[in-house]
Amino acid sequence: MNTQIKTRLATIAVTLVAILGVFFMGVKTISADENVQTKALSQPYVVYGSGLASEDKDSISNALGVKSNYQSLTVNGSDYATYINSAGTSDASMISSVSLAPADPGTGVKVNIEPYDGSNNITQVTSQQYSMVATMAGVNDVIITVTADKPVSGESALTGVYKALANDGITLNQQNTQAANGVLDATQPAINQNSDDKSYPGKLMAAVGQVSSDLAKQRQKNDQLATKNDIQQMLQDALQEQGINDKTSQTTINNIVIALGNVQKAPISESNTYINNAKGMASDLANSVGDKMADLKDFANSADAKKAEGFLARIWQAVVDFFSNLF
Repeated sequence: MNTQIKTRLATIAVTLVAILGVFFMGVKTISADENVQTKALSQPYVVYGSGLASEDKDSISNALGVKSNYQSLTVNGSDYATYINSAGTSDASMISSVSLAPADPGTGVKVNIEPYDGSNNITQVTSQQYSMVATMAGVNDVIITVTADKPVSGESALTGVYKALANDGITLNQQNTQAANGVLDATQPAINQNSDDKSYPGKLMAAVGQVSSDLAKQRQKNDQLATKNDIQQMLQDALQEQGINDKTSQTTINNIVIALGNVQKAPISESNTYINNAKGMASDLANSVGDKMADLKDFANSADAKKAEGFLARIWQAVVDFFSNLF
């Protein structure tokens, strides 16, 4: 091979490396942070509760907006024991169903609760609770839709989210998911007591999320855990900032403090990514009202993916053409 050909080969190799390097700077990959989802969901999922009546499955699919490209899974009591509470529950009690779709980077976790046959059967847990609790478990950049064919509290719905992520190769830490669920349990009484105030769930979860972010930041900076008194003061300040301190009972505050302490001790609080995710989610939730947090613009743009694929195909074809002309 003569010197001219070698020079041309070296030039195109350097060019390809540079182009691909720039391109892949924007591609989301798995980082060393194993506690937070950093790999984009590869496809949408629908996860049916094992207690769902078979005759209602099609109607549930319609309520969740399921399309032909959604992979179908079923969640049962054993999954609940894995992700939510080791005490477990019966298969028949797993009523809620969810769909899970990838969202654009930076979206965070957005949750829509959809009615079934005209009725909202998720009677207690709110979209804002699901959103922050899923973030605390390590979920990121997804859109979750929840529904049920009969009235249920909705407490088990996130089990399906965690199972779908695991099926997609994104396994969340069990200590993180269970600690996050403790926050769901601790905030529920306050949500119920303030059911007439539609802005309360968003403001409460914003306060809780901000404190959790600050606790994680403090743990990473000082390698120390905040005391119970420290957490209580931080939470009361955050509730005051949101204007709901007088609407939140001391008993509820005490329970949330304990739950936040458990999240602080969990591996998720060792994640620098989590600090930013929780802070960003808290900011979004402060003004979030109602059952629907996401709309069409929040879903991952498939056109961008196709454009990227076409870009890479053109690069490859240029390489093929180059070597064909050489030889």
